[in-house]
Amino acid sequence: MPRLACQDALFWRALDAGQAAGGPCGSVCRIAFDAFYYAHCCGRPYVRDEAWLRFFGGIADRIVADVAPQRVLDAGCALGFLVEMLRDRGVDAYGVDVSEYAIEHVEDRIKPFCRCGSLVDDLGGEYDLIVSIEVAEHMPVREAEAAIANICAHTTDVLFSSSPLDQREPTHVNVQPPEYWAEQFARHGFYRDVDYDATYILPWAARFQKRDQPVHRLVRDYERRYWALLNAADSARAYSQDLHREFEAVEAERDTLRAGQSEVVNQLRETIANMERSQFWKLRLLWLQFKNLWS
Repeated sequence: MPRLACQDALFWRALDAGQAAGGPCGSVCRIAFDAFYYAHCCGRPYVRDEAWLRFFGGIADRIVADVAPQRVLDAGCALGFLVEMLRDRGVDAYGVDVSEYAIEHVEDRIKPFCRCGSLVDDLGGEYDLIVSIEVAEHMPVREAEAAIANICAHTTDVLFSSSPLDQREPTHVNVQPPEYWAEQFARHGFYRDVDYDATYILPWAARFQKRDQPVHRLVRDYERRYWALLNAADSARAYSQDLHREFEAVEAERDTLRAGQSEVVNQLRETIANMERSQFWKLRLLWLQFKNLWS
C-alpha cells in the first residue's frame, strides 16, 4: 500500500477511534496500533520474519556485550521481538505495550513476559536497563514526559530512540529533536553517556544514565565530546577543501592537455595536407594507378 494511502487510512481510523473514545488517549492508541498499522505503516510489514529477528538480535547482542544487564524492560515492546532475543541470551527480559493487538500476537513462549499497559503506569519493579525504541513520538507531549519520568523512576540506565524526522506518519504526534529528549531525561538526573555509541539501534539513539556527579564534571564530559566532534568536523572540512583544490588542479591539467592535443591534431592535419599537395605525392598516385593497370 502506498505510504500516503496508509497515512490517510490510519488518520481516519484514529480519528474515528478518538471520537468513539471521547479523546485522544489510551483507547485511541490501542485501536490505532492494530493489524492494519503493523501491516502497512512500519515501512515494511512488521511481522516475525528473519529480517526483524536479525535486527533485534543484533541489538540484543550489543546490550548483552556492552551493558550486561540482568533484568531488562522493553518499554513499547510491540510484538516482543527484543524481549525474545534477550531471553534467548539469558537475560530476564520483559515487555509492555499499549497495543492489545501487538501483545496478542507475541510469540507464545514469550507471552508470559509481555503485557498490555501504558508507560505512565506502574512498570513492575526495578530494572537494570529500560529500552524504548521509537515509542515517545507516538505519545502526546505531556504523556511522553510522564512516561520518561516513570522510566527514570524504575532504572538508572536507559537506551532510548525517538524519530526526529518522520512527521508525515499520522501517529507521530510528538516528533522532537534529540536535544529535546536529552533535556527531558536531564530533568530527572539522567545524562547522555557521550562515550557510548548507540547508533546500532538508529542514528539518533542514545544511552542515558543516572549520574550524581557535580555539574562541572558533566560539563567536562560534554565539552570533551563536543571538542572531539568539532575537531573531526573541522578536519573533514579541511580535507574536503584540499580535495577540491586538487580536483581543480587536475581539471586545469586536463584542459591544458586537451588544448595541446588539439594543437597536435591540427599540426598533423596540416602536415598531411602539405604532403598530399607535394609533387612526390602526385607522382606516387600516378605510379600506383599505372601499377594497378599493369597488373
